[in-house]
Amino acid sequence: MRPSAGQWASSDPREPARDYNHRVQTKPPERRSRQERRSRTLFSLASSSFKRRRHGPRRVFDASIAVTDWYAPQWLAAGLAILILSVIDALITLALLGHGAHEANPFMDTIVHGDGRSFVAFKFGLTAVGVVVLILLARVRAFGRLPVSTLLYAVLLGYLCVVGYEFTLLRQFVPEFF
Repeated sequence: MRPSAGQWASSDPREPARDYNHRVQTKPPERRSRQERRSRTLFSLASSSFKRRRHGPRRVFDASIAVTDWYAPQWLAAGLAILILSVIDALITLALLGHGAHEANPFMDTIVHGDGRSFVAFKFGLTAVGVVVLILLARVRAFGRLPVSTLLYAVLLGYLCVVGYEFTLLRQFVPEFF
């Protein structure tokens, strides 16, 4: 430990630093508890679910996805709604395809002509990965201006429009469903 201005250090590291008037400078009392909190992993995981600490980065250079352990509940609700709408979209798409419709998305068109279950699982998996990425990056600004959380809500609105459109198609071409 290097002494500050006006202090001199002893050659014995256990001896506290003294100023020129030979007064002992004491260290502030230790505020940390003696128990190591990282030694109780399961307890830490359970208790951190209720006592969240990091709502956002503390410093400007900490603005990454790894420093936040709490995400807004409305992002979870939007993510769940997107996933539910994705499954509804996939099921309505399969029903419409069974009655003579054609898939407009060329990428999904190659997948949908296989097994219906694999199509729904693949579509759900792609959507789930996208939702997780959007929630992790929700506080980041896309293109320097737009918060990514806004994109999450835009995806939700898009899925609402797509499912609404598919319901009108289903009502029009397959009236026995209603």
